[in-house]
Amino acid sequence: MGSLNKESFEGFLESLKQAGVDINNESAVRERLGEVRSWRDAFGTIARCSDRLGIAFKSRNEKINQTGIHRVFSAYQLPEQTEALFAANLRAHL
Repeated sequence: MGSLNKESFEGFLESLKQAGVDINNESAVRERLGEVRSWRDAFGTIARCSDRLGIAFKSRNEKINQTGIHRVFSAYQLPEQTEALFAANLRAHL
């Protein structure tokens, strides 16, 4: 995967939003991802523990765009397990 820069996680978050995901407390997500060396690993933790962190991912129109979300996770090379955690988080907030 190599070294990752800030633009990578920012682009990832923007791509999620384009796929119809709203991010409550987005500033906290950006802060956490900007502080770590591996934002992909940190995002997995956020996806798993978002409620405890005061962060919520929600579908903008109460319909999950699974295909669009899958494309984003694939394009940014996030693990399938992280994608599954994220999808479960979205379903929990419908």
